[in-house]
Amino acid sequence: MRVGRGVSRWRPGDEVVALLEGGGYAEQVCVRETQVLPVPRGIDLVDAAALPEAVCTAWDNLVTVGRLQAGEWVLVQGGSGGIGTIAVQLAAALGARVLTTAGGPERAARCRDLGAEVAIDHRSADVVAAVRAASGGHGADVVLDVLGGGGLADNVRALARGGRLVVIGLQQGRRGELDLGALLAQRGTVAGTTLRSRPAEEKARVVADVLEHVWPLVEQGRVKPVVHARLPFEEAEIAHLLVESGEAFGKVLLIP
Repeated sequence: MRVGRGVSRWRPGDEVVALLEGGGYAEQVCVRETQVLPVPRGIDLVDAAALPEAVCTAWDNLVTVGRLQAGEWVLVQGGSGGIGTIAVQLAAALGARVLTTAGGPERAARCRDLGAEVAIDHRSADVVAAVRAASGGHGADVVLDVLGGGGLADNVRALARGGRLVVIGLQQGRRGELDLGALLAQRGTVAGTTLRSRPAEEKARVVADVLEHVWPLVEQGRVKPVVHARLPFEEAEIAHLLVESGEAFGKVLLIP
């Protein structure tokens, strides 16, 4: 690591990871000091690269946007993904009751190992019915969603009274039909966010919150990077195919 003029938080040679401005396929990258985090104690440097984007996304959307509280029910759609595996662990560490979805019984079981109270195989189960049954009819106080348009109707149906649906992905499309009557009846909220387009000061705030609140959980072993595979840059196409196939559990890392 090298530092520029005026940098006071870091010294040359520090082992760090960072929330980049967007895209990281490079052997060297320039990043603002306010978006840099120290490699957590006990975590391998390469595996630590799986943390910044996923942890910042999970923390900001669960806590800042979703206002998740200990004891509340949270549904993490896609608990076996790169963000989902972190979100499940983080929500559990914060004292929430975690429901999640995954494709197949083996992946669902691995999500339970990460801290999910209930893992629903979306290939064979009615997700909304399963959420209602598990929560005693209450529903999810927060839904963290990567599906987008295709999941909109079911996510609204899964909400508890006063529930918050936070959309962070578009795996099932950009457009969906919203039943406003159902949303009004639940006094629900729908929010959509992305990190990449945020101004630098907002990213700095997220990184500072993560350092204060989540990094201690990582160093305690309560939130861990989940890495499916490490591949060299030369196999970037294979890495993309692996992610797109839906077979990866957690992150796929490219190594220079």
